[in-house]
Amino acid sequence: MKATEQTQQQLERAIRKIAEKYPTTMEATVLTDIHIRVTQETGELMAFDDDDLEVTRCVVEQWIDNKDDDFYEQITTILRRSIERQKSLVENMAILKPYSFVLENDDKENMAELYVVDDDTVIIDTELMADLDKDLDSFFKKLLKD
Repeated sequence: MKATEQTQQQLERAIRKIAEKYPTTMEATVLTDIHIRVTQETGELMAFDDDDLEVTRCVVEQWIDNKDDDFYEQITTILRRSIERQKSLVENMAILKPYSFVLENDDKENMAELYVVDDDTVIIDTELMADLDKDLDSFFKKLLKD
């Protein structure tokens, strides 16, 4: 699934609203992760803190009634890219590090870790890692031949 311009704008607006709840002007005293729940049938995206208090919500029209079996895998990439585009905003929220953005389904089941804010940890997108095993195998075979 390719995100439409409208979807990208909606996601970026939702991320900005999350960041507004934890402004950089405040001292980082909150210890929480950001749980992003997406309901496949309604396209609703909701963000919660660890205490299950709602931070923001929006409806992503492109996701309404999406019946794809791999829906959560598809939106994981879209959400990661959207968060990455606002990296400076996300990484300077007044939340004690490390903290994560976690994708959940509407049953609160963890579907993917989207982004980790920590000085030492980075999550690499699965698309970037595709075929890495094959590349490493061919590298080792070539290395062993020499």
